[in-house]
Amino acid sequence: MSDPDIGQAERAAEDRARREVLDTALAMSRRGLSPGRSGNVSRRFRDGMLITPSGQTYASIMPADIVFVGDDGGVAPGQKKPSTEWRFHLAAYRARADMGGIVHTHSTHATVLACAGKSIPAFHYMVAVAGGNDIPIIPYATFGTKELARHVAKGLRDRDACLMANHGQIAIGETCARALDLAAEVENLAEQYFKVLCLGKPILLDEDEMEKVLEQFGTYGQQEHQ
Repeated sequence: MSDPDIGQAERAAEDRARREVLDTALAMSRRGLSPGRSGNVSRRFRDGMLITPSGQTYASIMPADIVFVGDDGGVAPGQKKPSTEWRFHLAAYRARADMGGIVHTHSTHATVLACAGKSIPAFHYMVAVAGGNDIPIIPYATFGTKELARHVAKGLRDRDACLMANHGQIAIGETCARALDLAAEVENLAEQYFKVLCLGKPILLDEDEMEKVLEQFGTYGQQEHQ
């Protein structure tokens, strides 16, 4: 016989997870990172993920509309249709077992660079926020396809964010909130880099300096002073 307290706790956990996805999607929209109905948000959950539904404005989504997609891509009857990009979300979670949230946006400057075929090099030390000495661009593939999912998984294996050619950007984090913050930082860097390009050839930091920055980032934050 099942324990009703356990069942209630599981339902409460799922409610919180659904609300986390929805709150992140609403914040993404309010921050101007994904105009209209573009972009999507997901959260790793149980043996799959919770993801925003396809084709709905973020303001119209309710927690019950967030879709659970199993690790095999299965969706239970009665649920909404998941985002068309569910395949690359699952692929990213498989590639990054350490991460729990994904934000995909069509933010303006990141998309501009992506459509120009330009990655973001080490023009500023904050580029290291994505986990390396650049924010790379992955090849184009039709949205919603297995091919695009393969590109995303490969791009996120050693970076926490990347641009998607002729599409937008994607960021991954330990939580949805961290993924959203990273997506916002990528857009900020994309705007800065775009403006630098308007002035001429950017001055880039070398690999040695970026290695120092990455090491510093590893200990950055409110940690005990040694």
